[in-house]
Amino acid sequence: MELEITHHNNFFKVKGVLDRKTVNVFQEEFRNIFEKFSVLTLSIENLSHIDRYGVNALAQLHNESINKGKSLSIIGMGCDDLYEHFKAGSAA
Repeated sequence: MELEITHHNNFFKVKGVLDRKTVNVFQEEFRNIFEKFSVLTLSIENLSHIDRYGVNALAQLHNESINKGKSLSIIGMGCDDLYEHFKAGSAA
């Protein structure tokens, strides 16, 4: 499954697989996003798989929001892979 990103205003939904093969799509979609929005909500409810590259992309987006003084909310249960990364301590 590919990665699909949809949005309405500042609410974004990420669906599918966020991994090494698709992380460039994610990064391109959110490049300079905080130039457009001060508040951003990202739903990961429909992510079916995420690897360490995807976790790092989420972490980079989070760090960018902090550095620019913007608000980022990541919502949804996502997939078990994401929680396993954090439980294992392998997330950067």
